[in-house]
Amino acid sequence: MPIQNMPASLQNVVQQGFLEHRFRQGLQSAIGYRAIADREPVSINVGETVTKTRLGLKAPVTTPLVASTNTNLDNGLTPTAQAIEQYVLGIDQYADTIDLNVVTSQVGIANQFTQNAFTNGVQARQSLDRLARNALFAGYLGGNTRVRTTLGAPAATINVDDVRGFENVLGTGASAGKFVPVSGTFTAPVIVGLNIYTLIGTARDGSNVTTTPGGFSGTLTMSGNMTVADGTALNTVSHANCPVLVRPAGKWVGGSTFGIATTTAALIAADILTLAVVEDALANLRNNTGYEGLVNLYLDNISMRQLFSDNAFQLMYQGQYGSKEVRTGKVFELVGCNFIPTTEALVQVHPTNAALKIRRPIMCMPGALVEGDFAGMEAKAKDFGGINAEMEMMDAICMVTRGPIDRLQQIVAQSWFWIGGFVAPSDATATSTIIPTAGAQYLKRAVVIEHVG
Repeated sequence: MPIQNMPASLQNVVQQGFLEHRFRQGLQSAIGYRAIADREPVSINVGETVTKTRLGLKAPVTTPLVASTNTNLDNGLTPTAQAIEQYVLGIDQYADTIDLNVVTSQVGIANQFTQNAFTNGVQARQSLDRLARNALFAGYLGGNTRVRTTLGAPAATINVDDVRGFENVLGTGASAGKFVPVSGTFTAPVIVGLNIYTLIGTARDGSNVTTTPGGFSGTLTMSGNMTVADGTALNTVSHANCPVLVRPAGKWVGGSTFGIATTTAALIAADILTLAVVEDALANLRNNTGYEGLVNLYLDNISMRQLFSDNAFQLMYQGQYGSKEVRTGKVFELVGCNFIPTTEALVQVHPTNAALKIRRPIMCMPGALVEGDFAGMEAKAKDFGGINAEMEMMDAICMVTRGPIDRLQQIVAQSWFWIGGFVAPSDATATSTIIPTAGAQYLKRAVVIEHVG
């Protein structure tokens, strides 16, 4: 619909770029989880899922060349290839719209027009930020769960609160570098209670009863029977390659603690966020990746308040009542972290104590999340913008303004859409052979912190 078909009072708003400006203000109204995502374009005509390849590193060489073999054109060297691993990025379309009746909204119609654009921008930003958050936590909460119901007798299958992180395993042989469904061929070591078993199968429940945000309850099947003592409700169930998950009082899992882990249910009222817990998370992140730059720590305002009450934190600012951090109640940069308060943090009721809540700050370095933006959005905005509607691309999101085409020529439609997806890619090939301090985790570029608050 050409702009000339819109009411005269709205044409100037579009022509002068006011509408685009208001939509962009909404998109930029807050910094969130999406900010740490690496952007990758998804080409047209590649399907609904895209397999991406991430190149690994090669192990250091510490053995000198033998002089007697340093001959011929190859100098006695045998080529070695760098490791690769693949991850799958799924894309979907997300959209919403709002209508403006140019007859019943005569008072302040132009202002309402721009306000609708701002509201759409805020909604689009929150939608993508939540999608980014969900993808990030889906990866970094996976592989850490607990037994849901106690076994009545030794058995090979147990019910768990969340099967995410157990369903796929890094393949070998012809499947090297690819994540494949766990099976009798591609198994995984899993600790249940106090012993390690071999996982050969998983299944999600038909009716999801998980208590973990975004989780899926289900069953895990081992190659042999588990004892009743191990298969008792609330016991830990932890994948050998699960991400590091830090909790206060040493109740964390991953890395060298595999085999003595606890669960979310073990947290008590005294297990609050302290600077030492943040430093533990940062130490594990750096040990696993070798990254020495600043990392983002996303946390809600209760987590931030607990941090201000911590003695170690207070010592850093002792006598600094005039500092910006103390005056504003916000920490922007400390101990190698950018502290980013958010109201989108994952919060849940404690699994066994309804009076307590579990809060989950997450520490992320670059590359912890990948955003795939469908290239077809740009093409559509370019080819069809101005024919049936005004279409503008902003931050990979398409704003669509359609003139009135209803029978009474009264309804202006203001919409937005985004086609893409988020995924937390793995770094399984960054083993201790390459980074001596690295653990066996598949995902290494973020660390979830769980505490009570």
